Amino acid sequence: MADADNRPGRWHVGLAELREQLRGAPQPFVTALAHGTMSVELFAPRGADTQQPHAQDELYIIREGSGWFLHEGERVPVKAGDVLFVRAGTEHRFVDFTPDFETWVIFWGPEGGEA
Repeated sequence: MADADNRPGRWHVGLAELREQLRGAPQPFVTALAHGTMSVELFAPRGADTQQPHAQDELYIIREGSGWFLHEGERVPVKAGDVLFVRAGTEHRFVDFTPDFETWVIFWGPEGGEA
């Protein structure tokens, strides 16, 4: 889902613009792009990652920083450049991450994930 500044049909947005939007956002993410079932967000949790399982499949591409990722009881280290896949409905979150931690999040597909 896209907000007014990142409406469907937009195909380019800069990181500086997203970071500025994130500074004023009440939540730790902003939507960068959206089309159909796909959306791309910049996610930068501060303090704690309180996210809940999502209805769609998702990819995380760690942009900056490092930390740990909890995924269905497994804990793995993550750093800039890493890519993570999370099936829809799966418990997951980032923990013990650095203050500069940022990740791209890409959601796509039907609710419940792809078969």
